[in-house]
Amino acid sequence: MALQGPIPVDFGFVFPHGAFIRGEVEPVRDFDKSTKDNPVQARDKETGERVWQVEIIDADPAAKGSVKVKLFGEHQPVPPAPSGGFPFAAVEFEGLTVTPYVDSKTDRLAYSFRAKAMRDPKGAGKPAAPAAGKAAA
Repeated sequence: MALQGPIPVDFGFVFPHGAFIRGEVEPVRDFDKSTKDNPVQARDKETGERVWQVEIIDADPAAKGSVKVKLFGEHQPVPPAPSGGFPFAAVEFEGLTVTPYVDSKTDRLAYSFRAKAMRDPKGAGKPAAPAAGKAAA
């Protein structure tokens, strides 16, 4: 089969009404290596980079709930700042991919989202900068 692994998708195809960040960018825990007293951050199996995630609210009025998007890099990605008095920051993702899978808890189709970078949709196409020297264990 020619189609294997994550499927590249355009941000506007997945989030045609836009998207907003809910909460903070957080490290993803490696459940196999972590213990109760010693959390270990997950690393990407292909690149070895640290794995981060951010919760996203889809701006589509018909959307329900939220999704998490995973990002990769040695430093914690810095999301765009909220603007216009809103509590949530608008965001776009570059290099967005989707991997469909069957959720074993619900037996329903679900999707895993990954991205190379995030940026302010009003920005000049520049990804949000990583926080200088900010890496998790």
